[in-house]
Amino acid sequence: MSGLARAVRRVAPVGLAAARHGESGGGRRWGWGLALGLALGVKAAADGGPEEVPQEVPRRGFGAAIERSRDLLRRIKDEAGIPGILVGVSVDGREVWSEGLGYADVENRVMCKPETIMRIASISKCLTMMAVAKLWEEGKLDLDAPVQKYVPEFPEKVYEGEKVTITTRLLVSHLSGIRHYEKDIAKVKEEKEKANRAVKLTKSGQDKEQKEKGGEGIEKTDSVKSKKEHEGEVRSRNSKPGRRDKEFEHEEYYLKEKFESVIESLKIFKNDPLFFKPGSQFLYSTYGFTLLSAVVERVSGQKFTDYMLKMFRDLDMLSTVLDDNEAMIYNRARCYVYNKKGRLVNAPYVDNSYKWAGGGFLSSVGDLLKFGNALLYSYQAGQFRNTDGKLLPGYLKPDTVAMMWTPVPKTEVSWDRDGKYAMAWAVVEKKQQCGFCRRQRHYASHTGGAVGASSVLLILPEELDSGAEDAAVVAPPRGVIVSIICNMQSVSLNSTALKIAREFDKEKRAQYIDSKKRDE
Repeated sequence: MSGLARAVRRVAPVGLAAARHGESGGGRRWGWGLALGLALGVKAAADGGPEEVPQEVPRRGFGAAIERSRDLLRRIKDEAGIPGILVGVSVDGREVWSEGLGYADVENRVMCKPETIMRIASISKCLTMMAVAKLWEEGKLDLDAPVQKYVPEFPEKVYEGEKVTITTRLLVSHLSGIRHYEKDIAKVKEEKEKANRAVKLTKSGQDKEQKEKGGEGIEKTDSVKSKKEHEGEVRSRNSKPGRRDKEFEHEEYYLKEKFESVIESLKIFKNDPLFFKPGSQFLYSTYGFTLLSAVVERVSGQKFTDYMLKMFRDLDMLSTVLDDNEAMIYNRARCYVYNKKGRLVNAPYVDNSYKWAGGGFLSSVGDLLKFGNALLYSYQAGQFRNTDGKLLPGYLKPDTVAMMWTPVPKTEVSWDRDGKYAMAWAVVEKKQQCGFCRRQRHYASHTGGAVGASSVLLILPEELDSGAEDAAVVAPPRGVIVSIICNMQSVSLNSTALKIAREFDKEKRAQYIDSKKRDE
């Protein structure tokens, strides 16, 4: 056997192993050509950086969507100076792409991989809502009962001399009046007024331009809007060195005290006055979910964290755990921020035991896809004929998820101007005002922002005709789910997730059309 043949034979298993790995994880296929190159000593990457290592792209399936989405993520990573970013995509319940770009640990040059675990921040609220919904289905929790029925430690509230009631339903939609991190009500009102004025000015300008330009104005307005959204997202992605989101200036973001129970953590805010009459307006509040965790604990009869970890096991989310600084958590990434000089530094130490329910969990993109698919399956299960009894029930009932994803009046969403807040989810409803103009799809999403981390989970359901699908041919879940997590704070990821979801949805439709043509 020649030296070249021996070299190829020696390296072939490496190429084959890489090819098998990429079938589920995405990336470029190593193949025999690269195997031969490696055998001859050819370098695979120009600079040896973690993103230059050849990764596999499936020759069949969603290769084009993966390439376009990877390019988008790399641009975002560069613009915002993100050390490491994770992405996962599933189509119709099957994970078709998961990948890590950059570093999970810059100091030790540990590369991100699909199994890397990061802070998911406020996506924790969606997980907590799943527990609330399950307890409600079981008849253990009354969404409209005063919270004091379950948590008498939380004092009854008075607003402007009138006794008021806070319920679980108000808590999950941020209508309770309980404060967020800002304690000064005057500052909160001022910020809300500024935001409302900005939205009105933008909308009036767009309407005026559309009227002046007629039909052409629609296209131009959308173009201007898209440009402004992109510019705003780039700014909010911490692209300016040393920039810090105002929200991260609050001292309570950096609490280092370890709370032994969710009841104990109520002391932070339970005696503070309400910012408004419950049910009258919207104020995003992580502390509202801390109170919610106390409700779950009392209703379930278990410690909140124990109940949640059991739920994660039931959902096969084995990489989703508490953000506990003391625990040994394999594949955990480090968190980063930029200092005032624009230098990358380790994020400050924090203890998130005061807000498990609202922002205290760690997870992987794969686990978030499992969670999203469990919800999507539950949502769509009632839309499929099940005469042969082959379809298993969802974790939740279809009507329960529909309730969770129904926009609630008087709410708003800071990360998606098209959406309204529902029950621990932001929801955009199907809408199209004019022919051949922007078509708004129905989807649900939630973003997260924590010290040294940002995240998003987006669910784009396939549009199904009720009862029109045959379970013998196709079964739920049907749709695209995207999860993105990075180890840098103040990075806006919602519109990026939506773009990626549309890429995969478009390719899925193209594959369906091609298959129909072949059948004909």
